[in-house]
Parts: sequence; C-alpha cells; structure tokens
Amino acid sequence: MNFKRRTHTCGELRTKDVGQSVVLNGWVDSRRDLGGVIFIGLRDRYGITQVIFDSEQNESAHKIGKELRSEFVVSVEGKVIKRPDDQISSDMDTGEIDVVVDSVTILNEAETPPFPIKDNVDAFDDLKLKYRYLDLRRAPLQKNLMIRHRMYQVTRNYFDKNDFVEVETPTLMKSTPEGARDYLVPSRLHSGRFYALPQSPQTYKQLLMVSGFDKYFQIVKCFRDEDLRADRQPEFTQIDVEMSFVDTEDVFKAVEGLMKVLFKQIWNKELQFPVQRFTFDEAVEKYGSDKPDIRFGLELVTLNDVFTNSEFKVFKDAVSANGIVTGFAATGCADYSRNQIDNLTEAVKNLGAKGLVWLKVKDKGLDSPVAKFLSDDEKDKLQENLNANQGDLILILAGDRMKTLTQMGALRLEMAKRLELVNEDTEPKLLWVTDFPLLEWDEETKRFYAMHHPFTSPRMEDVGLLDTEPGKVKARAYDLVLNGHEIAGGSIRIHDSGLQAKMFKALGISKEEAERKFGFLMSAFKYGAPPHGGIAFGFDRMVMIFAGLDSIRDTIAFPKTTSATSLMDESPSEVADEQLKELHIKLRNEKDS
Repeated sequence: MNFKRRTHTCGELRTKDVGQSVVLNGWVDSRRDLGGVIFIGLRDRYGITQVIFDSEQNESAHKIGKELRSEFVVSVEGKVIKRPDDQISSDMDTGEIDVVVDSVTILNEAETPPFPIKDNVDAFDDLKLKYRYLDLRRAPLQKNLMIRHRMYQVTRNYFDKNDFVEVETPTLMKSTPEGARDYLVPSRLHSGRFYALPQSPQTYKQLLMVSGFDKYFQIVKCFRDEDLRADRQPEFTQIDVEMSFVDTEDVFKAVEGLMKVLFKQIWNKELQFPVQRFTFDEAVEKYGSDKPDIRFGLELVTLNDVFTNSEFKVFKDAVSANGIVTGFAATGCADYSRNQIDNLTEAVKNLGAKGLVWLKVKDKGLDSPVAKFLSDDEKDKLQENLNANQGDLILILAGDRMKTLTQMGALRLEMAKRLELVNEDTEPKLLWVTDFPLLEWDEETKRFYAMHHPFTSPRMEDVGLLDTEPGKVKARAYDLVLNGHEIAGGSIRIHDSGLQAKMFKALGISKEEAERKFGFLMSAFKYGAPPHGGIAFGFDRMVMIFAGLDSIRDTIAFPKTTSATSLMDESPSEVADEQLKELHIKLRNEKDS
C-alpha cells in the first residue's frame, strides 16, 4: 500500500505551523460526526491532533472519513489552521490548531477493541494484560516506558563518564541456589544437566574484578522463581555495579552521584546532601523497618526504661524477657472512636501482635483502660518520652524485639496513610542503611543463612565471632532506600579464600559443597583477587517510584501476573513431545505422582 510518510507527529503541530501542508499518520482516537463535518482525534505516542473532514472542502476525503472507526490506522494530508479562540482546548498540547484534510488513506481497519484506549480506562487487569499491546497504546503506560527509557540513558551516560565498562555476563549459567529458586534450563547436548537463569550476575562480576576490570556495570535481566507481589516479577532488571580497590565510601560516592543525576533529570529536583545514614539497628528501632520511609514523623520510641519496674503485666513481661516496649504518639488523634481503635488493633493482631495498648492524652490526663495500671511517674515519663501533647493518641506494642518492632513499623505506615502525611508534593527522601547482620538464623532448618549472599564480607572487627557467636557478626553491607522502598543493595565482598572458607563453614556449607557450587570462583581468588565491592539496583522498582506508581507491572512492557503467567501469549505453555524427547525429559503423569 502506498502512503505518504508523516511530516510531523500527532503531538508536534502548533500555531507557528498554521498554513503548512502536513502529513500525519496514526490511530483514530475519537470521532464526532456532525453531518457535513467530521472531527477525528488522530493519535500516536507523541500526542493527539484534531483533523477535520469537511464535505465543502473535499467531498471525497469526507466520504472516507465517514468510514473511520476507533483504532483504524490512517494517513492524512491537509493544511494546518488556527482554531477560533472559543474552541481552543487548553488540555491538549495541539489544542490551538486543527488540520483540514485534503486526502486520507486507511492503512488498516480495526475491530472494536475489548476496552477503550483512554487514559483512565475502567477494565479488569486480566483483560488489559491479555491485550497488553492495546493497553500500551494508552498515554499513561507510554509515559511510564518513556521514563524508563530516559533512566536507562541517564544511567549509561553517568557510568560511561565515570570510567565504568559495560560488560554482558551469561544468561545460561551454573545453578548455585542460595536465595530464591533458580529457573532451570535443560541441556539438549548434555543429558541430565541443566543451566540456570541468573538470579544475579554476582559471581561473574566478581570474576571481572579478578580479571582487572576495576569498574563494571551492566543493565541486566535477572530471574527468580519466587512468590510474586506488586513490586516483584519472575524476571526483573538490575543495574549491576562492581568496583575494585574500594571501600564502602567509594561505593556510596558513585551511587549518590547517579542518584543526583536521576533526581535532576527525571524529577527536576536537587538531591539533598549529605544523604542520611542509619545502621540496621537504628532503622529498625526508630522506624520498625530496615527500609524506613522518613518522609514523615511518627518515629518509634523504645520505652523499656519507662516501664523497668512496671506493675502492668504486658510491659513487665516484655521487659523481663529482654523484649521491647515501643510506641509513638499520633498527633491530634485523641478523638479516635472506639471503632477506629478496634480497627487498628485488628490490623496489628493480623500481623501477629497479641493486642494494642492505646492512651488518649486529654486535658485531665491519660484516658485509657490501662491507665489505672500505670503509676503517675510512668504516665509522666511516657508523655515526655513520646513528646505527646493534649489531643494526641499514644499507641504501644510490647513483646519479642524484632517481631514487635516490625509490627509497630507497619502500624506507623498505616497511621501515616490515615493521616495523609505523604502526598505527591512530599519531598522524596533517600537514605542508606548499613551494618546489617551478616547471618540470620532459620528455626525450621536450624542453620544460619546469609542475609545478603555468601560473598558478603563481615566487619573485620567481627571476624573472630564467626567461630563463636556468628549471630552477632555485622556485615559490610548496605541498602539504599528511597521513600520507604529498598532500591539497591550491596556490600564489600570477601576477596580472601581463607575468609571465604570461614564464611562457608558458618553457613554449614561443606568444603565439598562449596567446591561443587563455587569452585570456579574460589579458584579465581587464588590468582590475586583485588579488594572489591558493589551494589545492584532494582531498576523496575526505581522506575515505579520515579513514575509515581504503586506497582512495577506498569513499568514493564510485557509483565507477568502474580502467578507468573503471561495472559497475552499464554506462557508458560505445553511443548511438543518431540521437544521433550530432544531434551531427554519425560513428564510424569499426575495420577502416578
């Protein structure tokens, strides 16, 4: 089919173009037929231009215009005119002009789409995912992907200017399951053997440091076979970074430089320095989370000292069991009804708490069912420690330290939501969390696991504890947190084979297992591994935050559902018996399992 290529996009024309003959290509977005005049909104990813089919100007074009329907693909040629002042559309970039059509070509007809291609469309998510290619025509999703594109370019330009080398690492690699489940790929040439899709290029980027590439980065696909949620997908994108001959401060400087550029070029905001830092223990005790949102107050306060000698059993038992009593004051919430407080209590009970202690600060003192169990001195110190004033609502939880702090952190976020303490105008807050525990104990398997990964270096002053009290060892690890979301995590790595062996021992990994899983990396370390460290950004999550979204799914062109399926192409799908035979795989019948 012959058609004239566009001279302009559908979002480009302005009053300066009045009088020009132009060609536009696009989709029919809207249609109004007034008889002798037809108005068509012509859309492409740049915007919408209104084109006019006037029977008095061109009868043949007007006749074709009557055939046009939603989502027809057309090419129009015509002249740009200025709209009358009373017909200017201020909500359109092209709202001051129209194009009067001289000729039109229908490039492709379209069936009626299963949902309207509008900015705010009321359609089920499953339907939009099934027809994702139609959903992607909508301006909000196109805007999200354009933000993602710009962030790609900013990232690559920044690292290139700072002497980092982009190196692609393999997608088919050795399975080294230490975190989530691997996605496995059977080998046709090697019967009974499997590749794994990388959960991260961790071992490869460390090998690049051994190879002498002192500054590496890569924007890379990673894969984890894990349960999904709003900010997880089975395949996701990382900005992977590694550096040689560095310590923590060098990594921080490189990362903060990138974030400064992203803040400016994506948000047009200046990143405030210095970027705040909290140790893991500080963050959890003050905010109830190792990824705290510090855009609002409601900081938690540990109240053990207030209730050291308390006669109130809930507090007394928590303190005597080396647990915690923690709370905060919600400003102006003393007028909460019993029903509102019961809803908060139910929320923390759903998280595992036994109950919620609440006290309203009134002009005559503290109003609460538990007030009678507290001494006057405890009441005074409680208000003083929480900086609680008349009209505030005090909320307290008590129990096991980590569980209680986590529950209180969730309650803090719930109160911030109810009080609308964060909105689109709230300044973003970036922070570092450092000094994580190196290991975490799993009660079910009765062994330690690496909180980050087995190659994370312990603090040098804690190395001796690996043999005696491994649970007390702190890691040279760090997370970058933006608006309450962990957007990056990394560490200084172990580069000494002796220390790595000690780490494997603490994790219960035998020499034979370590050799089987990581022998290639340990072998490389024998040939002179430099001190090195790095970080990996969750790129999808970063785009989500910079685009002001609640789910990473809207930042990805073709995402999966929460059950890791694609409704559009119906993957995962069955394959032919011949393909399975080539891969030396035989499926077990369900009735035989």
